[in-house]
Amino acid sequence: MIRTATLDRNQKPTEEQIQQIREAANKEIIFDEDSPELTPDMEKAFRLAAKKRNRQMKMNIS
Repeated sequence: MIRTATLDRNQKPTEEQIQQIREAANKEIIFDEDSPELTPDMEKAFRLAAKKRNRQMKMNIS
């Protein structure tokens, strides 16, 4: 199950949200056909794409 919470820049997560994050961090990752485990090459491509996206977002904010 995926839960999404949107916080403002100055807003802090609630104790409940912090607890949910801690519980999620201890769960095992389950890969399937819809979300397979990334190969090292796929992971590298993903990281590069995220860096590029973050640079573009930063430029649009400035």
